[in-house]
Amino acid sequence: MNAPGWGWGPQDLGSPEVSRSGPTSREVAVAPGLVLEDVETGWVGAVVSVEVIGGMRVVGLEDRHGRVKTFPLGPGFLLDGEPVRLTPPAPRTAAPKKRITASGSVAVPDLRASVAKESRVWVEGYHDAELVAKVWGHDLAVEGIVVEPLHGIDDLPGAIAAFGPGPQRRLGILVDHLVPGSKESRIAEQAVRTPGARENVLILGHPYVDIWQAVKPAALGIPAWPVIPRGVDWKTGMARALGLPHRTPQDVGRAWQAILSRVSTYADLEPALLGRVEELIDFLTAPGAGPEG
Repeated sequence: MNAPGWGWGPQDLGSPEVSRSGPTSREVAVAPGLVLEDVETGWVGAVVSVEVIGGMRVVGLEDRHGRVKTFPLGPGFLLDGEPVRLTPPAPRTAAPKKRITASGSVAVPDLRASVAKESRVWVEGYHDAELVAKVWGHDLAVEGIVVEPLHGIDDLPGAIAAFGPGPQRRLGILVDHLVPGSKESRIAEQAVRTPGARENVLILGHPYVDIWQAVKPAALGIPAWPVIPRGVDWKTGMARALGLPHRTPQDVGRAWQAILSRVSTYADLEPALLGRVEELIDFLTAPGAGPEG
């Protein structure tokens, strides 16, 4: 027999040395189904419970007859004939929470933006680009799609012709105030007849005079967007009506930043804009719309 203070080998389990305070044992985290033998009693059973009774953590072992006995957690157990010290269950590692982006999609962890594709999203101006980037920026980075401002659509057909659209070089264009009979609708109808535009260019729009109105009034704490009289520059008049800076172009830019700051997620935008942007992204990322297609 090994001397006290011992290594493992054939043992007399009834000897004083082999007790619940016996040999140095390797630690094993208790887990359901683990089959153990209690050294002192010879009870053999599978772990069915771990609980605290009278301030002591105990493990319940169920034998082959369905009987359960509890034993203090710690030393004094055999696992496959080897002495072990039972430790509390290993803490469960919580699954990482999914982060939802501003657009409502599931964020890609540790995102590195894809190499930019040749396809583009075109919007009318900087304010449109900033709003799209704030809400859909993550989605666009995943897909490698760049948003570019046009600074107006008066020469949209010429801009499309210069871009040279094709199956792997698509354009998704978001237009303000695209309603029947408007100047914008007539330009859009002409633009889609540009060579190469068929099946490679999608022009969609929202009904609002300006992208500002695509922000829900509730996000700004107002019941509705003010009505701006004809003959008044719309953005200047709107900034004034909202009590925001409005006297210079720089003031109007600051007014827009104040509005944009109230947009946190897609829920702060009108559905008439949401659907159009999502449709444009789908068009640009559809099978066959990139080099791999």
